[in-house]
Amino acid sequence: MQRIYLDYNASTPIAPQVAEVMHRMTGEAFGNPSSNHWAGRPARAAVETARGQVATLLGCSPEEIVFTSGGSEANNFALKGLFFAKPREHAHIITTQVEHPAIVEPCRFLERLGARITWLPVDASGRVDPEDLRRAITAETLLVSVMHANNEVGTIQPIAECAAIAREHGVPFHTDAAQSVGKIPTRVDDLGVDLLTLAGHKFYGPKGVGALYARAGTALEPLIHGAAHESGRRAGTESALLAAALGEASTLAGDLAPMQAVKTLRDRLRDALSAELGAQVVFHGHPECILPNTLNVSFLGATGAEVLAGLEGVAASTGSACHSGRVELSPVLHAMGVRPETGQGAVRFSLGRETTAAEVDAVLRRIARASWRRARTPVWAAP
Repeated sequence: MQRIYLDYNASTPIAPQVAEVMHRMTGEAFGNPSSNHWAGRPARAAVETARGQVATLLGCSPEEIVFTSGGSEANNFALKGLFFAKPREHAHIITTQVEHPAIVEPCRFLERLGARITWLPVDASGRVDPEDLRRAITAETLLVSVMHANNEVGTIQPIAECAAIAREHGVPFHTDAAQSVGKIPTRVDDLGVDLLTLAGHKFYGPKGVGALYARAGTALEPLIHGAAHESGRRAGTESALLAAALGEASTLAGDLAPMQAVKTLRDRLRDALSAELGAQVVFHGHPECILPNTLNVSFLGATGAEVLAGLEGVAASTGSACHSGRVELSPVLHAMGVRPETGQGAVRFSLGRETTAAEVDAVLRRIARASWRRARTPVWAAP
């Protein structure tokens, strides 16, 4: 059975160009980047070259890039760094109901320390209304964090509009762009953000490396204390290997032309499912403001686990989990108002630059002959 990977939102393979850089770095620049001798200087040069490559991707100054261990650390650094840099008795943070756990859990942690969190609602497409943000901001608001694009349904948020509202009130604005880098434009000045998170393994780099963009003048208390690495913003000896890999991945991500072909294949999959199954499928996410590679679809009358079990060899993700015979919706689908009988059948197909038309057609054939379709006479539910 041919194995087909359609889970690129979870993780991407390392691009050959990135792997080549990593291989080269294992034999070169092995010194400590902080050492001012012949072994350390090449490592420092590699780190700073990579910092410039990430900055070029985001359209910012290299000095505004802090290397991290990944997207989760960058998100934690943004939220906790601002909270501890500007301690307030009634600190207020605004975020949304559809954020990744790497935002949700730090917010809950800060809530235990006295912060007040406002969770903005979303509409049925998973999109925030900027006017809800305008109404939520107060004189005590410390930070607004709204993800750029949702990892489950692909909906793209109106970041520029939301950031403009925050700027009017003098409030820093953060966006988790882990899912959008390499898929849609992520220039920080166009978005108007003060802080932006990216994660290497989401755009053909390795796991274990990411970065936080922090606009010049944004005060952040370090998340990791120690020596003065990363200009005093993150202690710990930098990995020249991982930094160089992220830099090369950032250079590749700057070319968005391949995503048009990915979008064409995503639409081919969506249109074929719609034509074949009609009212038996429900698509989630915004019809236009959506990542070009993401398709979240509910197969009515089945659970996501049953659908994937019938797609032998296909790697994809479900939008629900089964606990003791009870199906539990993801928080994202719940926030969008998706009914449990609909959302239990949700599957996320996320395509990548290596996805082929033959793979998409093979998935469609497997869906057509899946046993769960023959075994049930479902009562179709509207979303």
